[in-house]
Amino acid sequence: MKSKRFQAQNRSLASGHMRPFSVMSQTEMWRNLSVLLVAGSFGLTTVGCDWQKMQEIEEPFKLYNPEDEEKPLLVSVDRLKRGQEQYILYCRACHGVNGDGKGPAGIGLIPPPRNFASEELAFKFGGVAAGELPTDEELLRVIKGGLSGTAMLPWDLPDETILDIIQYIKTFNPVWTEDEVGEVIEISEDPWGGTSTAAIAAGEKLYHSKAQCVLCHPYYGSQEDVYKWSMELTGRASTNFREDMYEPQAKMSETYGNKLLPIDFGRQPIKAGGTPKELFKTIASGIGGTAMPMWKDAIPDEEIWAISHYVSHIHQMKDKPAYKEMMAKLKAAPPYTPPAEPAEGEDAE
Repeated sequence: MKSKRFQAQNRSLASGHMRPFSVMSQTEMWRNLSVLLVAGSFGLTTVGCDWQKMQEIEEPFKLYNPEDEEKPLLVSVDRLKRGQEQYILYCRACHGVNGDGKGPAGIGLIPPPRNFASEELAFKFGGVAAGELPTDEELLRVIKGGLSGTAMLPWDLPDETILDIIQYIKTFNPVWTEDEVGEVIEISEDPWGGTSTAAIAAGEKLYHSKAQCVLCHPYYGSQEDVYKWSMELTGRASTNFREDMYEPQAKMSETYGNKLLPIDFGRQPIKAGGTPKELFKTIASGIGGTAMPMWKDAIPDEEIWAISHYVSHIHQMKDKPAYKEMMAKLKAAPPYTPPAEPAEGEDAE
């Protein structure tokens, strides 16, 4: 049983008053986060701690049971209360009393804290097909690992504590009583045997042509190279280059109600990790609620791995002079004029 609300939609960009964490220096990020956490703590004491507004837990929470819809899986009252206590301590400041992402420390954050209560609930990095509900283990992975470039830092808490919080978070949204969790995307063995020149070269061609990553993300190759790569891999020439081809393109999302700017891998942190293995998981799964679809089974795993190696390679160049020189050269290059097509009746040489 799959809810229609869990369909991958377009990407979003939240507006706010603070610069995105993804473009801050590490010192600036920690300074601003400290201010937000202090503000959140202040909010707890100046609005009566919001304790009166916390939901009363009087009965077990019923989770959808795919094996028998008439017999839901029950989360005990004791566990929910433990999760609530830990949620108040660690999560409420940003995610809010009702899990709506409107906590006192979440104001102005870009991206904003996840709204667990939304009718369009989508977990971006759930390790399952984009738009489906993640497993507890995948949510545990995200919480312990954090999301780079955001206010969601890694949480060094006991697994059992985090799992209790996860069960409590589910009470914010009835979708957990209606839908089953998705199947975790399998990470296949890397056929390239680790980062190699061949993997990066193959990924570069795929990124700019067959996979069409450049519809949202920046180009990192010249117009001439992209023309040749697209002819080689698809038999169709890419000649319609946008004016700002070396910048990411903001995409509208019905899920979040606004726009999000896709990652520029050479300038920003990659939220769910920038190693080839981490990127394989993200690319294969897709990103819930955005224009990034699930690529698993859409193209061979070997190609997903190649793209992962290439993106990781670009990301490793971040903030280095070589990257800035490469991009400056690309941006300064004149527009490419492709070869003229042979006239009708003539043979192409």
